Amino acid sequence: MLPKILLVDDREDNLVSIEAIFETGKYRFVKANSGKQALKILLHEFDFALILMDVKMPNLNGFETAALIYEREKLRHIPIIFITANSYDDENIFKGYSSGAVDYIYKPINPELLKAKVSVFVELFKKNHTLLLQEQKLIAINKSLENEITERKNSEEKVRALNLELLKNIDNLESANKELDRFAFMASHDLQEPLRKIRMFSERLVSNQDGNLSANEIKFIEKIQNSAQRMQLLIRDIFTFSKLSADSKTFESTNMNLLVTDVMHQLESSIKEKNATIVVSGLPTLFINPVLMQPLFYNLISNALKYSRSGISPLIKIYSEYSILKDTQKEKLTKNNYCKIYIEDNGIGFDQKYADHIFKMFTRLHSGGEFEGTGIGLALCKKIVEEHNGYISAISRINEGTTFIVSLPFNSLQTQKEKRVHITHQN
Repeated sequence: MLPKILLVDDREDNLVSIEAIFETGKYRFVKANSGKQALKILLHEFDFALILMDVKMPNLNGFETAALIYEREKLRHIPIIFITANSYDDENIFKGYSSGAVDYIYKPINPELLKAKVSVFVELFKKNHTLLLQEQKLIAINKSLENEITERKNSEEKVRALNLELLKNIDNLESANKELDRFAFMASHDLQEPLRKIRMFSERLVSNQDGNLSANEIKFIEKIQNSAQRMQLLIRDIFTFSKLSADSKTFESTNMNLLVTDVMHQLESSIKEKNATIVVSGLPTLFINPVLMQPLFYNLISNALKYSRSGISPLIKIYSEYSILKDTQKEKLTKNNYCKIYIEDNGIGFDQKYADHIFKMFTRLHSGGEFEGTGIGLALCKKIVEEHNGYISAISRINEGTTFIVSLPFNSLQTQKEKRVHITHQN
């Protein structure tokens, strides 16, 4: 969804000229030709990333309109940049800031300055929105866990105390919603301990009950254990997902054959258990962040192992494809083409209509009883690829397997010099 920006000016030509400054398809603009019309729009729409508003307008000027906007609690998060042809004195500038402005743009408008300022505020809006969604997900997950805990009959006081400690830790996350790294640290460390205790004490209840618990009571305790385990996996995956931006600045020339081999070593026990064969061939050296790229291949290969067909040994093929494009005028090799890396399996597959849906957070095509997972793995892969200015897609058919396609930028001249490597891992 494109970020929304509200443009407010009493002159239609000004609205059109401001919109023309920005790249088509980058933002969604909603236009109002008066302060009154802007207020009417804001009665029903609250998800604006920014408001660009002219100061000098009839009836309601920009200062008055801003003051009325910020009277509503739902609108106070929207920053306002005033656009004016006047160079105000300190008193009027203070008046503008008091009414809610975060900045001024003076006419005639400098397009590059306007685009830079809008970009900053839109990026802040996106980050705050992401943090809010993650916080809401954690609260919803915790609520679900609390409901399941209340179902059990034995050791109710002990579990309630642990749940209160978990709620307290989640409440503490509200103060960290502007610092994603700090949030991730708390989620990874502070929230793990009460969950470990929930699992430990519930296991003790079952092992030391000496036949005093009914079958239903044991079933409730197993639900507690399963919920705590799912929560631990979610926290681990959210931590990995949220720290990507911090790790994505360290790029280096990396042999993809060696990187995939390292991942296969990490999955060695699963490969043996599934009696799987993995064939890796012809991967290039790419300028990437290897710390981020490892979990991408880990998730894709482990998914191929997990979603294998019953009675059929998994066969996973990993290979690359790229073309050398030429500049038709200079007959020189271009340097920023895309390398496609395919991860192809013979597993259970899925309906192709879900090909885009599977990369969304907390999305699963199968119930938790069929296959373990948190629904974050493929969303993590998508974010990793996007941090590399690439993209990921999937082609699949039910009971015929799935092929994930990871497209990454590469230097054609560098890749031509790579020595081809063929690796086969077979149990």
